[in-house]
Amino acid sequence: MAKGQEQAAPDAVLTRIGQGAMLHHAGDREEARHRFLSLWAEVGEHGDPLHRCTLAHYLADTQDDPGDELAWDLRALSAAEELAQGGSAGPDGGDGELAARALYPSLHLNLAADYDRLGHREAARLHLRRARGAAGSLARDRYGQGVRAAIDRLARRLADAGPTGDADPPTDGPDRPDGWWGRPRQRP
Repeated sequence: MAKGQEQAAPDAVLTRIGQGAMLHHAGDREEARHRFLSLWAEVGEHGDPLHRCTLAHYLADTQDDPGDELAWDLRALSAAEELAQGGSAGPDGGDGELAARALYPSLHLNLAADYDRLGHREAARLHLRRARGAAGSLARDRYGQGVRAAIDRLARRLADAGPTGDADPPTDGPDRPDGWWGRPRQRP
């Protein structure tokens, strides 16, 4: 085998997700959303869990409606759980559990923020606790520090909101004993 060929080929789907993320960060939210939705149509509901998790995670950030953002974040968490249970971790067949563990702090943080925006404080606090618990697996690098700081900011905001419960608690929320999160709303 020629030198350098032993490394896995780049993952084209993750590369395209990264390109969409760059568009979004550069301020072209509509084009990023369009590209992400096109890629979601290609990957599909049953595609590689790492691809679905990453794509849904970024798609959530391009949504205008907080309910749509929550739906995409729930899809991302669902794919991460599938990944942790033995789903693929990309073209190199890496450790899915390790990949999911690295994603959980950010996924739960985003869900906590979604539930907070929707006025579901108890669900927000539940996911904030999960984010804080999962943050122990983050490295002490810039990314890990950023996620921990965001967790702390949201914790302060929720503490300032007081101990009030949800104004309209979801009937299909995360506290159900069967663990069902409810079906995410479909976006056209």
